[in-house]
Amino acid sequence: MGFRAVIHSRTVLVLGIAVSVLVPAITLPRLPQVTLWPVLLGLAPWVIGKYLLCPLRWRVLTDAGLSRCWHLRAYAESELLGLLTPGHVGADVWRVHRLARAGLGRGDAVTSVGLDRFVGAVGLAVFVGFAGATLPLRMLLVALGVGVVAVATALVVRRIRPQWLPSRPLPRPRQLAHALLLSTGYQLSIAGLLLGTVAATGHTVSPLAALGAFGASQLAGAVPGPNGASPRDAALVVALVALGVPWMAATGAVALKAAVAWVPALALGGISLVLTRRALRADRYAAAGVAAA
Repeated sequence: MGFRAVIHSRTVLVLGIAVSVLVPAITLPRLPQVTLWPVLLGLAPWVIGKYLLCPLRWRVLTDAGLSRCWHLRAYAESELLGLLTPGHVGADVWRVHRLARAGLGRGDAVTSVGLDRFVGAVGLAVFVGFAGATLPLRMLLVALGVGVVAVATALVVRRIRPQWLPSRPLPRPRQLAHALLLSTGYQLSIAGLLLGTVAATGHTVSPLAALGAFGASQLAGAVPGPNGASPRDAALVVALVALGVPWMAATGAVALKAAVAWVPALALGGISLVLTRRALRADRYAAAGVAAA
């Protein structure tokens, strides 16, 4: 079964929604005693950052004439699929798939998603720079290594598969600056969510220290894993413990952060996936009717 068939399968969709409901239902009762209102205060700006600022950043970097609503829906769908796949890889695959269906060439679609990821990483590295002098150097070295690999890959692809390269011009400096500004807002929302989940366990850390801990944990993202139980989550627990948060509270805060991420993903991405699936089915029926006529 191909990727498109899997994504649009009713069975897969039902299973995905079931997993989305079961993860928080199983995780939350196992957490230590928590106060929910700090989580809600942190969740509200994070939802705005994740499901509004991030899709707008992606749209600025894509510049394909697609509406804001299209990007909001496609991004929400990708986030739900990302939570269902190790390393969040399903999110990028779905965004490329959606862009290709909208008429972009495969190379342009891959470049769009890759640039969005890269700008997000640069924004995080710059923001984490306020938390300590050692983190930016490490992250910049990682970014430099990724950049070298990307350039080498592009050169190889240009030689053996030139049709895979983007045909559209790359974003202008003004677009990149706009995308970085949106990324900064998203980083602030991440710090807010992490502060809220830590506060829910009865402990506190400074906003810059929280963002530094999150940035450090991203270095473990090269090893994929399920949401809430990945090396990245484990690294975030260790980073919070290094800031003075007890092990049990740090584990609870990270588990709570992973669990609440399912709520907007299911509400926004799940509903949009259902609507997208119905629209595609209607298009197929209409095309079949025209062919029969």
